[in-house]
Amino acid sequence: MSDLLDQLAAVSEGHESFWALAKVPIASAIAFVIGAVNPATILARLFGKDLRHSGSGNPGATNAGRVLGARWGVVVGVLDVLKGFVPVLLAQHFLGSITALCVGLAVVLGHIWSPFLKGQGGKGVATSLGAILAVEPWFGLVMILVFVVLVWQLRWVAGASVSACVLLLVLGLLSWVRWVPFGTRDTGAWCVVLAVVVIYRHRRNIELWISARRDASSTG
Repeated sequence: MSDLLDQLAAVSEGHESFWALAKVPIASAIAFVIGAVNPATILARLFGKDLRHSGSGNPGATNAGRVLGARWGVVVGVLDVLKGFVPVLLAQHFLGSITALCVGLAVVLGHIWSPFLKGQGGKGVATSLGAILAVEPWFGLVMILVFVVLVWQLRWVAGASVSACVLLLVLGLLSWVRWVPFGTRDTGAWCVVLAVVVIYRHRRNIELWISARRDASSTG
């Protein structure tokens, strides 16, 4: 009987050890697939539209609002936020903080480079915001405030998005060096990575802005 109990204990420990190693890649793979599901594209198809050939061509909330109407853009934005928020919150509660950070990055990468859209996808702002709200709510709230103020002032969503991500980059660095009372070194580094990924996804918008500034300077 004692030998049987020892064998069962060994099997149990083996399973726990396997799960400790496997939970990060398994959870991240699931999150990537969740992120790859694109609400903007699905809603557009229900209305007989193709966002890839309408508006800016980007399958995200801003273009959905432009093509389908403002309220549907809001719906897509909320769904994209939830797509980042819910998986990260669940991972944080059941699987631990490190797994949650990996899940957050994976869901954003899935959204940006969706295999269901042949490697295309949204720009990751709303999904990143959802993930950040689950991990560092204060950072997320500051990003929302900056985004809303800049959209109101500039009427330029891409510029406001990039500015909010630059702020996230700064907050992440400050958190990593422990100069702010929020977050940890791990979450600070994670915020930096998310910010860099989303800013990179907006590189075309940044190039157009720089080009426009140069043209304005040359004509002025």
